[in-house]
Amino acid sequence: MDITIKPLKPELLEDFLYFFDSIAFTDNPDWAKCYCHFYHFNGSPKEWVKTTAQVNRKASIELILSEKMHGYLAYSDINPIGWCNVNFKENFSKSILGKEIIDHSEGKIASIVCFIIAPHHRKQGIARKLLKTACYDFKSKNFDFIEAYPRKGKLTEALHYHGPLSLYKSEGFFIYKDFEKYLIVRKSLS
Repeated sequence: MDITIKPLKPELLEDFLYFFDSIAFTDNPDWAKCYCHFYHFNGSPKEWVKTTAQVNRKASIELILSEKMHGYLAYSDINPIGWCNVNFKENFSKSILGKEIIDHSEGKIASIVCFIIAPHHRKQGIARKLLKTACYDFKSKNFDFIEAYPRKGKLTEALHYHGPLSLYKSEGFFIYKDFEKYLIVRKSLS
């Protein structure tokens, strides 16, 4: 299977929406309202629970058209089959850990918050291809590090949306910080 990875641009908006409208959460409908907007959402967790798919869809459209949402779409032929949400860490409204302090002396840090792979295409190396592309592109943009937030413990496929630790370790990431439910893993890009 040939996989093509494309950076999210406004001209790919319809592909992004098709993926989230029809493919991404066919096996997990409870999360279908997200449209990968959660980490861009300025409200509290209680407010998030009350948001609707329509509100999040519209907000993601605005972020994509204004080029504030970044990431990569994976394609098989012309069909989107995967997504990775990665951006300059400071561009996310919230961090995995809530009030994490950003230390500017560490340099420019890209942050991976989400992988979503179409159910029938999982375990075929698509997340790895998305990750490799993100690392390559953010290195070419002179970022110092790229980091991600794998969850700890035995998890369902749905709860591995941050990506599994084994994926990151196999691509040269190291454990940067260890918290109760998450790890922060990093890879130097310099």
